Amino acid sequence: MSTTAPLPVQPIPRGTLGRRVGRSLGDWAPAALVFLLGIAAWEGLVRGLAVERFLLPPLSDILRTLWADRSFFIDAGLFTFKEALGGFVIGSAAGMLVALVLARWRPLGRALMPYAIAANAIPIIAFAPITNNWFGLLNPASKMAIAAVLCFFPVMVNTLRGLTSVPPSSIELMRSYAAGEWEIFRRVRIPNALPYVFTALKVATVLAMIGAIVGDYFGGSQEALGIQIRRFAGIFAFEEAWAAILVASVLGIGFYAAVAIAERLALSWHPSVRGSQE
Repeated sequence: MSTTAPLPVQPIPRGTLGRRVGRSLGDWAPAALVFLLGIAAWEGLVRGLAVERFLLPPLSDILRTLWADRSFFIDAGLFTFKEALGGFVIGSAAGMLVALVLARWRPLGRALMPYAIAANAIPIIAFAPITNNWFGLLNPASKMAIAAVLCFFPVMVNTLRGLTSVPPSSIELMRSYAAGEWEIFRRVRIPNALPYVFTALKVATVLAMIGAIVGDYFGGSQEALGIQIRRFAGIFAFEEAWAAILVASVLGIGFYAAVAIAERLALSWHPSVRGSQE
């Protein structure tokens, strides 16, 4: 009985991992430098020019307020983040599902696209009173609905673009192998659409946070971050208001980063991701 010799394990070239880590740190260095310069400019200019606190408090005062009431701000931020996450999941899933249907039946897509554009052009503040009436003022579903509406259109359009921008030669090759529409979608169209989908999802993370916070401005639970921003601004507690805004910003950045990490893990085979890692 013959045996097959195991394939030799190719060692990782010395220094490759270090170069990748160094390149990643180098990619983030400009953003980190701008961030530090922005913080220094904020603190220095506000104090040096004696800017009134109702216009812009010093960052050190905002951070001190945030640290003193950190439990309160964290709880409010997590409450709003749950609303944003729910709207993100609902809107993104609906956008991808609709894109699959429109990519399969192109005439239907051409007929419905103008209505989708018109719905997306409606200002978000017009949806908030409507969703509050539909789901109830204190129901988190009303804020999830607003976030879902904001997420739906970019995810649907980008996913549809990815599904329909496949090279014709790839479709012809699959049909030459007698592949059905489902096989073409599974093996060609969906893998081609994944970079477009993740680009839309990263945009949708920011829109979901905006939708959840803006929805709170028209009423909601007292635990929500948007309600607290409106309340603090109304009683001239500007450090507290800016601390709540800072929490929202941090949550939005973290949300975006989580999707970006998922993109790198899911698309490690894609040339766009592999090229950035080499």
